[in-house]
Parts: sequence; structure tokens; C-alpha cells
Amino acid sequence: MSIYFESSIYDPILKHVFMIESHAFFSKMVDELVEFSEYDPELANGIKWLDNQAQKKGITFYDMVFEVLYKHDVNSKAKEWLSTRN
Repeated sequence: MSIYFESSIYDPILKHVFMIESHAFFSKMVDELVEFSEYDPELANGIKWLDNQAQKKGITFYDMVFEVLYKHDVNSKAKEWLSTRN
């Protein structure tokens, strides 16, 4: 019996393509939220607040949305981890 291990070769060009696709997906998702906010006053207020925070920090609106989502994800995972420790 033989065991074969396959390993993919690191391809920086392919990685770059996936990063561009991910960025395009994220940007489109944020753009759709902004468009939908026209019909949701609470969402519109949240987007305005995020935009103001981004301007204060000197970053793009998209970077601010990413930062908030990332922090939320990290905090959620930390709470989940803590709940499994006890």
C-alpha cells in the first residue's frame, strides 16, 4: 500500500486573483447594504455613523465596515470559546 500526499504549490499570482475576487465580493456586499439602506432608516443611520467614524479615523468607509465586522467576529468567537471553557 502506498500513501501519496498532494501539496499545492504556492502561486502568488493565484493568491492575488483570489484576493481581488474577495475584495470585489466584499465591496459589492457593502454597496448593496448602502443601496438597501434607502428602505431601512435604522440601517441608514448606522451607515451614516460608520461613515462619520471612518472620516474621523482617516480611513475609507469600506475599511471601517471591515474593521467593525472583524471585531464583531473576533468578539463572538472569544465569547464562544469562553463559554466552552466552563
